[in-house]
Amino acid sequence: MEDHNVTKVVLLCCGSFNPITNMHLRMFELARDHLEETGQYRVVRGIISPVGDAYKKKGLIEACHRLEMARLATEYSDWITVDSWESFQSEWLETAKVVRHHYEDLLAAEENNDDVDTVKYAKKRRIEENNFEGSSHHKRTDLPQLMLLCGADVLESFGIPNMWKQEDIAEIVGRFGLVCITRSGNDPHKFIHQSDMLWKYRKNIHVVREWVTNEISATHVRRALRRGRSVRYLLPESVVHYIQEHDLYSAESEQKNADVVLAPLQRYTGASSS
Repeated sequence: MEDHNVTKVVLLCCGSFNPITNMHLRMFELARDHLEETGQYRVVRGIISPVGDAYKKKGLIEACHRLEMARLATEYSDWITVDSWESFQSEWLETAKVVRHHYEDLLAAEENNDDVDTVKYAKKRRIEENNFEGSSHHKRTDLPQLMLLCGADVLESFGIPNMWKQEDIAEIVGRFGLVCITRSGNDPHKFIHQSDMLWKYRKNIHVVREWVTNEISATHVRRALRRGRSVRYLLPESVVHYIQEHDLYSAESEQKNADVVLAPLQRYTGASSS
């Protein structure tokens, strides 16, 4: 018998995945353990959504390679999948739009398994999306809740000028919810305390500390690859082979987009000056 007091959760992680590392995968496991230990949630799926090439981040290799590496990395997972929708968009999309897209996909999928008119419910949610003061968007336990999974660096990026729209932060945290994985040196609780927006929706932010310290970063991995150093055991073995096979990550690839302004900074700086 399924406990109807337990909310089904789908975790969505957006990012460059340039390349995907064991730490990216570990975040999903940590988040699932944390949420399920509360007794309030059952995590049913994880989604990895690599950003498109239009994000213009320095050193960002083509989305086709990042997608394939993510697929190889999750090949043996029975609950984490890779979604290509964001990667194939011709323009950079705000994370809030990506979250919204995946939530509406979930509602559409539920329609096939439920007598409830979830399409009508999705339309109602869009109408009500600005009326989520202080609580999660999730009102019915028979519908899955989508939460954005991120590292503490993403949470702290909310405070970088012209990086995020305030209404997008409010929608992501206030309407959907956030699971933030923190490592040594990060203090997300302090950042939440200092931000009026995050403080307002603090009950929707789940902070998970990784006690088994793992400081793998994609930046460090790319540096090692440029220098011809081994990256085995930092990435899934299949990803290491893929990088070697396609000769990815060189001094040249790291200079890609070096003279280009990051897409959100381009968009929001332009918007603020118009």
